[in-house]
Amino acid sequence: MRILIRKAKIVHANSTLNGTVKDILVEQGIITKIHEEIKLDGDVDFIVEEEDLHVSIGLCDLGATFGEPGIETKEDIDSGIEAAVKGGYSCVAIMPNTNPTVSNRSYVEYILNKAKGKPVKIYPLGSVSQETKGEELAEMYDMKQAGAVAFTDGKKAIQNAHLLSRALLYTKSFDGLVMTFANDKQINHKGVVNEGEMSTHLGLEGIPHLAEELQVARDIYLAEYNNSPIHIRTLSSKKSVDLIREAQKKGVRVTADVAAHQLVFTDESLSDFDTHYKVLPPYRTLQDIDALKQGIKEGVISSIVSDHTPVEVEDKEKEFDLASFGIINLQTAFPLMLTHLSSEFSLEELIDKMAIQPRKLLKIAVPEIKEGVEADLLLFSPTKKWRFKEKDIVSKSKNTPFVNTEFVGGVYGLLSNRKFTKSVLL
Repeated sequence: MRILIRKAKIVHANSTLNGTVKDILVEQGIITKIHEEIKLDGDVDFIVEEEDLHVSIGLCDLGATFGEPGIETKEDIDSGIEAAVKGGYSCVAIMPNTNPTVSNRSYVEYILNKAKGKPVKIYPLGSVSQETKGEELAEMYDMKQAGAVAFTDGKKAIQNAHLLSRALLYTKSFDGLVMTFANDKQINHKGVVNEGEMSTHLGLEGIPHLAEELQVARDIYLAEYNNSPIHIRTLSSKKSVDLIREAQKKGVRVTADVAAHQLVFTDESLSDFDTHYKVLPPYRTLQDIDALKQGIKEGVISSIVSDHTPVEVEDKEKEFDLASFGIINLQTAFPLMLTHLSSEFSLEELIDKMAIQPRKLLKIAVPEIKEGVEADLLLFSPTKKWRFKEKDIVSKSKNTPFVNTEFVGGVYGLLSNRKFTKSVLL
């Protein structure tokens, strides 16, 4: 397979090629030539020459939820990979919240075998506790040996501080990483939206900022006590950012990420009770969004993630307080950031938060853009306008608020694992 990429602006902050416009020739999955103008000496299978064409390394997601094994009706590995490709992701870590859960090495091996040879590299996340019940530690060392890159109970927040402390101490012995989700169940009793004026207006049970912040503080203290690294997933609160900033200044080994959609929507989006905006953590306020963006700029928040959570239609088409939390976002996270954050963050900064830092956190090699290496390339435009249609959704679940949304910027295609896949724009 020979592919020629014409007149693409390279986005790779650590490369001497960053900001230059080049032709790139890829043969049998290897970048064989990068030059101002490449003259062909034979046939090519595909030429990519598009409006405002940019090229970077493929994106990497820290935690998408697929349903396989056991809940394939929501999303299986193949459909999840297809969604990732269309959204520009060449690397996706997937959550253990399946049925059965990924709590032992056999399920880690199953996922790796199922994903072998696909255009997206899939990295299993093992559970912290058996069956994500928060009661007993899972077989984390065995899962690490089998290929699990980190450990989390997903959106099931670990309420048991003793269990989390043991997990942090145990994983330190084999260079493992625990990823937590902060949601104190006793504070957040039956909440479904952010606690504030909007929850009062809608007559819905609120989720206080405190439900997140208490567990963020607890997790930081436990990481400090055990001198262990910890990663806190999908922050939504200004105070959470402040807590992590202060902990990092003290030398605590704490990192964090934020979901792309949390940087765009506030609880005002819920005014018409559209369950597609029901997510966990809930959309909060403009003050929180500003703090999250500042946390990204400072490096307090290392990564922007999709928080891809498929939900079957019958679980969304319910009364708001009964509907399931979640949004599918692998296809739309990058266009969402290009549309809403490009005036505040450079392309280099967005690629750093969505491609480079996630790999560094998981200790995955960061691809390069140079001659002689295997191509891991995202082809995109930061300015092309396009409309996301329902027919464009490749996930098995359709729980997205973005149908008929016009984006400014999107994905042309992905070159990864010696395969070239076109996206919606190409």
